[in-house]
Amino acid sequence: MRRFLPFAAAVLCWGAALAPLPAAAQARVVPQSREQVQFSFAPVVRQVAPAVVNVFTRRVERVARSPLLDDPFFRRFFGDDSPTGTPRERVQRSLGSGVIVRPEGVVVTNHHVIKDADQITVVLNDRREFAARAVRSDERTDLAVLQIDAPGERLPYLELRDSDDLEVGDMVLAIGNPFGVGQTVTSGIISGLARTNVGVTDYGFFIQTDAAINPGNSGGALVTLDGRLAGVNTAIFSRSGGSIGIGFAIPSNMVRTVLHGGTSGARVIRPWLGASGQAITADLAHSLGLARPRGVLIGEVTAGSPAAAGGLRTGDIVLQVDGRDVDDPEALRFRFATLPLGGSAHVRFLRDGRELSATVPVLPPPEDTQRSRTTLSGNQPFAGADVANLSPALAEEIGYAGPPRGVVILEVRRGTTAARLGFAPGDVIREVNGQQIATVQQLQRILGRAQGQWRVAIRRGDQTLTATFGG
Repeated sequence: MRRFLPFAAAVLCWGAALAPLPAAAQARVVPQSREQVQFSFAPVVRQVAPAVVNVFTRRVERVARSPLLDDPFFRRFFGDDSPTGTPRERVQRSLGSGVIVRPEGVVVTNHHVIKDADQITVVLNDRREFAARAVRSDERTDLAVLQIDAPGERLPYLELRDSDDLEVGDMVLAIGNPFGVGQTVTSGIISGLARTNVGVTDYGFFIQTDAAINPGNSGGALVTLDGRLAGVNTAIFSRSGGSIGIGFAIPSNMVRTVLHGGTSGARVIRPWLGASGQAITADLAHSLGLARPRGVLIGEVTAGSPAAAGGLRTGDIVLQVDGRDVDDPEALRFRFATLPLGGSAHVRFLRDGRELSATVPVLPPPEDTQRSRTTLSGNQPFAGADVANLSPALAEEIGYAGPPRGVVILEVRRGTTAARLGFAPGDVIREVNGQQIATVQQLQRILGRAQGQWRVAIRRGDQTLTATFGG
């Protein structure tokens, strides 16, 4: 009777007939049992899955009555008590995922999962349900902290890993509730680190993974094989709405920053550098005499800022913060945003071809001027805009990366002159009719003068826009 060797053994024997095997290869043997060939993530999943939860939200929205009923003619026929005349309530529900990170029931999820929710319910892996409340929700990082209403309970939770220790190629598991089908585990590797051009949050610095992430996974866990939280799944790149193997997670080090004091309900206060810059392109590197593109070229340093206190100047090229490379402004902002307040950062930079170092204090942005929030009115281009004096604290709060001085638009009311002319929140009013604008009071004084023509200059992002109105 003919006997067939297992395929692996047959290949091994065939190779041995051709050439001698190295000693390491000769030590390998064919697996003799199921346990020897079994490769499974099940032990890790058993450990971490109980700490990953489903997050259900409910929001009641009042739908206004038809505007036609403001006309007495239509009200005569339909009446105020008709279905079209009575404001209706519409209930909106959403589904996401979350991760318990403290045994007393502190949950981290995405801001967009619980935004504007009237009611939040957290469902554990064992199907227990708990009411929860949002104690902190940070739109700029797309992270939110929830507190489960479960007094006396000690719940399963995940420890946070240092996301700076991750490497491309590390295996990870993504756990969440995609499409509401129930808790689902997918596996993959870390495909990239420090992704900064995703456009999901103001602090764009993401872990990229090919572990399948789909709608409903938002807020779920990205865990390493040691059972610790590496990141919070938050977005995918997709042309169809489903996973194509490009998913993004917020690193655990940013999660830790938002969690700090997370049950106090206070707004997240991040360190302030007081310097802005640009990435080094290949052309710019050539003009600066660099061997390759690297670092962030400092374009402006605010007087009295931590950057100025540390000795940084315009034209310096920042290379590292506390030993971590920074290759674009988003990476520089992330590195400072995750530092604890009250300490200092070690910054390495280039100046005139020499590599130097500086110690930069890690301080909160100051509120060095009164905001004086004002709604502008009258016959002028900014009528209907809410403006305020810009300070480092306000600039950080609204995500403005430019110099923290001048007058910023905070809100533009619908249907107003400012809205029709295209002004938007975040615009900084630089000049009106050739005069530089420093304060709200000065802006009101200039706008109060009768003018037939208005020449204005605003800063939007990193661009300065000019326009002429009237005349």
